[in-house]
Amino acid sequence: MTQGTVQRRGRGLPGPEELRNNGVVKNVGEARETPTGAPQEELAAGLRSDRSTRNRVARSILDHGPSTVAELAGRLGLTQAAVRRHLDALTADEVVEAREQRVYGARTRGRPAKVFALTDCGRDAFDQSYDKLAADALRFIAERFGGDEAVVAFARARLAEQADAYRKAIEAAAPEDRTEALAKALSADGYAATARSAPVGEQLCQHHCPVAHVAEKFPQLCEAETEVFSQLLGTHVQRLATIAHGDGVCTTFIPKVSPQTTHKASASTAGRNPA
Repeated sequence: MTQGTVQRRGRGLPGPEELRNNGVVKNVGEARETPTGAPQEELAAGLRSDRSTRNRVARSILDHGPSTVAELAGRLGLTQAAVRRHLDALTADEVVEAREQRVYGARTRGRPAKVFALTDCGRDAFDQSYDKLAADALRFIAERFGGDEAVVAFARARLAEQADAYRKAIEAAAPEDRTEALAKALSADGYAATARSAPVGEQLCQHHCPVAHVAEKFPQLCEAETEVFSQLLGTHVQRLATIAHGDGVCTTFIPKVSPQTTHKASASTAGRNPA
């Protein structure tokens, strides 16, 4: 998909000059009083420092998914008070939002922790895709060349070249490291993916999706991607959550591979509409 300069959408989005090195977001918007006699250079340096730190906070949420204040403080080497201050500013700029932490499986006692996730506007700051152009092209394909089946064929063909590179990375890894190898290959393509242990298997988490807005309208993109993961890993996989559906992270469950399941690889979206 064609990459380019992100377009402004709504309040507080950055211009192209603020997106270098995948930085985020709006200039500092809160009012500040200049202390009497304070050099303007010092004030400007403070503003740049705040903006840089807020970019780091937003980038950490992008890379790791919805995060608590404590998690962000630990990853970034900041105090929790400093993290809260930057999150307040990012929330005011509609870049992040607070939500209850999703719990998969048995819920423990107590209220779920509050986490901070990127909003659509915040994610747009990282998303360099021409979403409307892509959606229009897929709509044209569906209308002129066979409806949903044509879109599915396009989605599979789009992933075929990527899948070849992913397959090489997976085949070079030990069986127990294949999910991690796939995560690293996906990260190289901008998906900010990680692998983590889960009961009776693993979870592949994609913290960024360059085509999330298009996939919201065309879930065939998510379905084709799930099929490819199943084929690459040689086992049935299940998509639990997607960014296109409004989740903070695209999450795919990958069970432990056994000889009985290897030859029956399939993809499933049971329990979650992929879009």
